[in-house]
Amino acid sequence: MSAQRVELYWYETASAVGRLLLTGSADALHRVHFQAGPRPLRAPVGHRRDRAPFADALAQLTEYFSGARRTFRLRLAPAGTPFQLEVWSALQAIPYGETVSYGDLARRLGRPGSARAVGLANGANPLPIIVPCHRVIGADGALTGFGGGLAIKRALLSLEGAACVADLFAGDLRASAG
Repeated sequence: MSAQRVELYWYETASAVGRLLLTGSADALHRVHFQAGPRPLRAPVGHRRDRAPFADALAQLTEYFSGARRTFRLRLAPAGTPFQLEVWSALQAIPYGETVSYGDLARRLGRPGSARAVGLANGANPLPIIVPCHRVIGADGALTGFGGGLAIKRALLSLEGAACVADLFAGDLRASAG
């Protein structure tokens, strides 16, 4: 018996934080990518452009950006290592509008000394917004690296009403101003 080939799709859409590229199958969302970020992607080779497989994701993203949705209910199929999948699962438990540090997330996973590894897994999250990696910040409350750029991270946290948001470079700016 031969394995049946799964058809893959892509669709690019406008959002409140710029263009997003979505990829996946008819059954699950595989990736959300910030096209306005530092590394826009081309449509994947072998994927067919089609909006229909992403109808639920697009509707839920619209609801999220309008403030009407706090959690996503979508079938997801991120590709990653077992550790990355564990971190990405833990990200989904961070409540809307709240933030945790990389160290806090590592402790929640029962790996208190692995903040750096958690940070790397967080940075490799293929489903930002949906799997809310933007809710992870530095131990000092600073916004730290984000695949879409710090302006998008700040915008997402602001949309959610998060009470953090000291910018990574705020100290440098204060020092140069004084």
